[in-house]
Amino acid sequence: MSTATDTAVRRAGRPRADALRNRERIVSAAREVFVEFGPEVPLDEIARRAGVGNATLYRNFHDRATLIHEVVLSVMARTAERAEEAAAEEADPFAALTRFTYAAADERIGALCPMLSGGFDKDHPELLAERDRLEEAVQGLMDRAQAAGRLRPDVAVGDLMVAISQLTRPLPGTVCPDMDRFTHRHLQLLLDGLEAPARSELPGAAATLEDLRHKP
Repeated sequence: MSTATDTAVRRAGRPRADALRNRERIVSAAREVFVEFGPEVPLDEIARRAGVGNATLYRNFHDRATLIHEVVLSVMARTAERAEEAAAEEADPFAALTRFTYAAADERIGALCPMLSGGFDKDHPELLAERDRLEEAVQGLMDRAQAAGRLRPDVAVGDLMVAISQLTRPLPGTVCPDMDRFTHRHLQLLLDGLEAPARSELPGAAATLEDLRHKP
């Protein structure tokens, strides 16, 4: 086979750069829109937000379930990376947890909410692998901070992840503009409440991620 033919075959099997950019734009737009309006938002709105046509969206994601899967996978992977970076680069364990908290908010982890719905395939091998990676990374951050006496002992990973998700998700039906400008301010209030020594006794039990996966 000639060199020219080899090159043509390789190009045919590899997505073009513009196609990859379109796919990334769709996933990014879907992440934002799912946080704002929920996973049932019209796909037309996602295409509009991404700046692509409907045909481009459906060429990349043939149905809603496929797109939701990709968004959840992307958010988990990116959030796990932020946790790993914080652990590797911050010597102070509470500083590492603080850095991760802000980074997780910026990754819009509210887009993970579809994982709690009954119709979502939570047992897909890709998702299980990224979920385990994320849980291990965040658990490691919290274990270090608690061992150093910097994080109150009566909280667990689920408490942190639920709080970040709630603080970064708009109120249903809100028409208040620019709510994101308050996010980091309110996250700091959360972090002040997490730091040891505890200033109060929390009601109930600490929320684990296992608790979140099982609806009452």
